Amino acid sequence: MLAKRIIPCLDVKDGRTVKGVNFVDLRDAGDPVELAWNYSRQGADELVFLDITATHERRKTMVELVKSVARQVNIPFTIGGGINEIADADALLNAGADKISINSAAVRNPALIDELAKAFGVQFVVIAVDTRASGDKNIVHLNGGRIPTEKETLDWILEAESRGAGEILLTSMDHDGTKAGFDNGLLKIINDAVHIPVIASGGAGSVQHFVDVFEKTNVDAALAASVFHYGEILIPDLKEILRQNNIEVRTLAE
Repeated sequence: MLAKRIIPCLDVKDGRTVKGVNFVDLRDAGDPVELAWNYSRQGADELVFLDITATHERRKTMVELVKSVARQVNIPFTIGGGINEIADADALLNAGADKISINSAAVRNPALIDELAKAFGVQFVVIAVDTRASGDKNIVHLNGGRIPTEKETLDWILEAESRGAGEILLTSMDHDGTKAGFDNGLLKIINDAVHIPVIASGGAGSVQHFVDVFEKTNVDAALAASVFHYGEILIPDLKEILRQNNIEVRTLAE
């Protein structure tokens, strides 16, 4: 059985890490490079950086961030936000990112998934999906969760997998920032339906929430932001409790 992964997520705006609730009310959470170095030392398995700043300078800024992070950490990291074409992904991967994450651009142009998988390999392509319940359905949202689409979440994820997505980063907007636990019902449905790794995102507030998401859904990884950024959960403590619950995780030495 593959070890479960613990992944801190850093939302980056204007060069700083920020965190909000339900995608709004952002507050500062520190320098992304310093946080990345600290998480690497704590035993995080991977990192995800999501650029949430819409500026014309984005690519240059993010390339510099990627270079800085690559110099500081020795664990894989994914970069997302503003990747709309092969050239964007190429610049970030050449700067040192291990994987790239696309969200809105893939929904608007699904063929981009095929192009990225062909150009770089399936293992480099993470599809991020922001979803919100609407009646008895779960609907994909764009632009940081502001714009609902007509796509049902499971349908879109199955299409993304068929086009060459190597991994799914699924964020429940209803749970995001609430610290009330992951959306285990939806996560189990998605994880059971696909053959690629699923990263759970949205709602982590306690160590027990991580135990629950792995036990109830069998996802490959769990991602969180504020509980790590503000020191509410320390990764070594989290991994020890997961081990005590017979959930396999990597140790620092591995």
